[in-house]
Amino acid sequence: MAKYKSFEEMEVYQKALKFGVNVYKLTLSNTRISNDLGLKNQLQRAALSISNNIAEGFERETKKELIRFLYISKGSAGECRNIFNFLKLLEYIDEDNFYSNRNEILDISKQLANYIKYLKNLEKSTKH
Repeated sequence: MAKYKSFEEMEVYQKALKFGVNVYKLTLSNTRISNDLGLKNQLQRAALSISNNIAEGFERETKKELIRFLYISKGSAGECRNIFNFLKLLEYIDEDNFYSNRNEILDISKQLANYIKYLKNLEKSTKH
């Protein structure tokens, strides 16, 4: 929190927002996905949830709440990964599309984990 003045400054938020936009574009341009309304909506909601929860947690203005929402965000990243695995098995997306999205979501998930660890370490150091 002290590290950033707004959630928009956070690299992980920027990446999550970009990922969400790319997912929306994919779900609108890929006929197989766009025709599968349940899957399309689930992927869109999970992708948007990543950046939404970073923003909501930040705006709660406590480390504890931010950490809680970062965990929710990380969970949504895992949900997106799972859906991309599913899309690949259904052959709705090609290998390149699968791996580029998988790599992006893995990077976001890793950054979330690192930020959570950073915040927890700050919490520990202020308790002593």
